[in-house]
Amino acid sequence: MKTVLITGSTDGIGKQTAVILAQKGFSVVIHGRNEEKCKQTLNEISAVTGAKNLDYFACDLLSIKEVYRFSEEVKKRYGSLDILINNAGVYLKDYMLSPEGMEATFQINHLSMFYLTLNLLSIIKPTSEGHARIINVSSTAHASKMDFDNLVKPVKYDGHRAYSLSKLCNILFTIELSERLKDKNITVNCLHPGVINTKLLKAGWGAVGGFFGRSPQEGAKTPVYLAVSKDVENITGKYFSDSKIAKPHDISYDKDARTKLWRLSEELINKSGYEIV
Repeated sequence: MKTVLITGSTDGIGKQTAVILAQKGFSVVIHGRNEEKCKQTLNEISAVTGAKNLDYFACDLLSIKEVYRFSEEVKKRYGSLDILINNAGVYLKDYMLSPEGMEATFQINHLSMFYLTLNLLSIIKPTSEGHARIINVSSTAHASKMDFDNLVKPVKYDGHRAYSLSKLCNILFTIELSERLKDKNITVNCLHPGVINTKLLKAGWGAVGGFFGRSPQEGAKTPVYLAVSKDVENITGKYFSDSKIAKPHDISYDKDARTKLWRLSEELINKSGYEIV
């Protein structure tokens, strides 16, 4: 039985992805910020699917300290993961700093994903059945240019700009990590799930009452495809939309930008008093 960890999976696309993979026989580990919500979601998934191999971890991705604790607890409880789906993400209308003093959208959407993924690499293992898979949820709203000067502490905050930059970071990280893991039998891909009627869409673009955006079930199709399809068994470092390879903005292929983001991310984690283990 394969084990999948899905971040941000107590509602929306993440929850639907968890439901579908549980129905397909995966051991599903969900994540959310609130422990009670995690327990409630687990009960709901169990009731819908009849699945018994379900687990959860609660962690606030706004805190690097929490992400460290989260990754260490996962490693203590699980000897291996077959699939990691980094689904968690936020859109924040108002400027907010993390406990480590970084802009919250950047930290939650990119830096915490970066730190969690690298801390879990030691247990993300291929098996005789095939490659291990890392799947990052990005967005078609990713920025067309990188702005390193306004990532960590923007001079003038704009919610849409912060979100689009963080989603570009997801793609840059995906491609760079795929190259670093190309000899490890671990694939790394990212995706645009579609314009989906979720809390994030409502926060950023005002979707109301289901009239703007497709359902979370539709949004789960591409993450599930990347998790289970034999068609992508040997594909890595790609950006997908509607379960097909798509082309992100040209900046995504800029090696210098990818390397600079990686180094910056490592430096920010180190300055926060932590290291990648």
